[in-house]
Amino acid sequence: MTDEARTPGQDMYEAFNARDLTALEATFAVDFVSHPLGTTGVAAVSRASSGLFAACPEARVTVEDMLVDRDKVAVRSVLCGISGGVPDTAPTMMEIFRVRHGRIAELWGLSSLARQEG
Repeated sequence: MTDEARTPGQDMYEAFNARDLTALEATFAVDFVSHPLGTTGVAAVSRASSGLFAACPEARVTVEDMLVDRDKVAVRSVLCGISGGVPDTAPTMMEIFRVRHGRIAELWGLSSLARQEG
């Protein structure tokens, strides 16, 4: 299942970088669960992405590593176009997602980007 799991991840990052919300939504299962955001459903992905695009129009994900084990994919990436709080340092992300029927069903992740509460 290596390529079947890798493809949705590649498609997700391509769609994000192209600001193509329709293509981005198509990479996720209808009942998608984002553990970091504590949300369920594709609409939450669109809201979070739209908010990031508005706040940081230059934001892009650069995938550094993508490792696949059956239906799970681990990704180490850099979020370019966003200040990580430290001068000249882009935030890094570690994400693991599970693929089901060719779509991302669940995502876990950590980022060095500080989230604003409120």
